[in-house]
Amino acid sequence: MIIDAARVLIPSVASFVIGIALAPILTHYLFKFRAWKKVGGKGNSMGDKNGTPLFDELHKEREVSTPRMGGIIVWASTLITALGLWVLALFFGEPFTSFDFISRSQTWLPLFALAAGAAVGLIDDIFEVTRSSGGLRLRWRLLVVGAIGAFAGWWFYEKLDVSTVGVPFVGPVELGVFFIGFFMLVTLALYAGGVIDGIDGLAGGVFAIIFMTYAGIAFAQGQTTLAAFAACVSGSLFAFLWFNIPPARFYLSETGTMALTVALAITAFSTDVLGDGVGVSVLPIIALPLTVTVATSMIQVFCKKVLKKKIFRIAPIHHHFEAIGWPAYKVTMRYWVITIIAGIFGLALALLK
Repeated sequence: MIIDAARVLIPSVASFVIGIALAPILTHYLFKFRAWKKVGGKGNSMGDKNGTPLFDELHKEREVSTPRMGGIIVWASTLITALGLWVLALFFGEPFTSFDFISRSQTWLPLFALAAGAAVGLIDDIFEVTRSSGGLRLRWRLLVVGAIGAFAGWWFYEKLDVSTVGVPFVGPVELGVFFIGFFMLVTLALYAGGVIDGIDGLAGGVFAIIFMTYAGIAFAQGQTTLAAFAACVSGSLFAFLWFNIPPARFYLSETGTMALTVALAITAFSTDVLGDGVGVSVLPIIALPLTVTVATSMIQVFCKKVLKKKIFRIAPIHHHFEAIGWPAYKVTMRYWVITIIAGIFGLALALLK
């Protein structure tokens, strides 16, 4: 048990150290190439012809002076740690073999998703900072995320013979071929929650806690390499957070949020019936801030379209709190607290089943 715990925790610490080391290099180049939005606000990037004047007023200065692509720290640290430990294990054997967490059965798919999401998100970010018309259109980003979700769902269904979802105190619920669609839907919903990346320190802290919670679930279920992967991502997020605490040195942006959300979806499904658990059913609880982000955005759109009025001054709700006068740091730290409590509750449910 102690050795297995070390196999999970050491990669987390390694990714944190690597992330801290990479940050000054990344910062130099992001500022050198002025890698920030040329036009602030959501209007262009969201395809909203009416614009978002209240949001734009709150963020008009920071968005055009703070670099994007900070998410490179997260996925680069994770991938360097994973590949580095694999190479060291290949050439030197023990003790590095014990810490190598690249495995076909548990981590190939989440590592692939992390890399694929990072690459597409990076293209979007490059477009965002090099032209005033914004990055990739939302429909193209959704198409990519949906395709990753569909492929992963097919892999689970066809290759791993998974077609059920675990429900606490009930057991596996059979979905049949609809499992693939459900997988894609969950992936898209998590990606939608990625817009939580809107306040300094908010997304980094929330995602770090979520991934560490899933590391705990995987570890409790004996999925040691998957736990090491989730803990490694969490460690890299803490490195990112070190530089994203207000005032942020850079933003997570699309290359970070797309990579994290698609990897999180696969991690949650991997801790489900594959680990004789309920990883997906507890996802809305563990990722409560993302759930609330998606829900409040949907409520706002519905009310504007149907009732012709807004419920929140700005959606998602973390920007509403900003608009009514909460300091950004207060929103961020309260979200961290909520995520910790939700994570503990979700972890408890997952362990109880």
